[in-house]
Amino acid sequence: MALRNVRVVEDPILRKKAKIVNKIDDKIKDLLEDMKDTMYKTQGVGLAANQIGILKRLVTIDVNDEHGLLKLINPEILEIKGEQVGPEGCLSIPETQGFVKRPEYVKFKYTDIDGNEQIIEATELLAVCICHEIDHLNGILFTDRALVGEEAEKYERLYNTENRA
Repeated sequence: MALRNVRVVEDPILRKKAKIVNKIDDKIKDLLEDMKDTMYKTQGVGLAANQIGILKRLVTIDVNDEHGLLKLINPEILEIKGEQVGPEGCLSIPETQGFVKRPEYVKFKYTDIDGNEQIIEATELLAVCICHEIDHLNGILFTDRALVGEEAEKYERLYNTENRA
């Protein structure tokens, strides 16, 4: 498969909303394979199609958990609960991190490459990642949601203290 160029923050395509995929054909499967290869090569845990310049609702995720590699077509959040705050980064915003408040629990559905609807309940990193990637599909970057000021400083101190222990 082919490696794709990851678009960076100045690229206007990152601010556009991706379109629903109506037909799962070999082009879509090949694109998801390219996205997987690009995600792994750039050491990401998730990649949305608009990050490589394609306005389709496609995502690849691999947070190294029991789900393994996920190839998501038209992912949609069904339910959220709780709250977690942690550092996030993005392949499209190199060398930038911020603390973002995300749900602790996310139930989401998607269509797999065989055209079957799947539903997954996610917590921790997978919950963060699915929210982050669906935001991409809607033209939203993590920096739009990043905490600022005293709240960000509070979590930064907390995070640094926990990681020194």
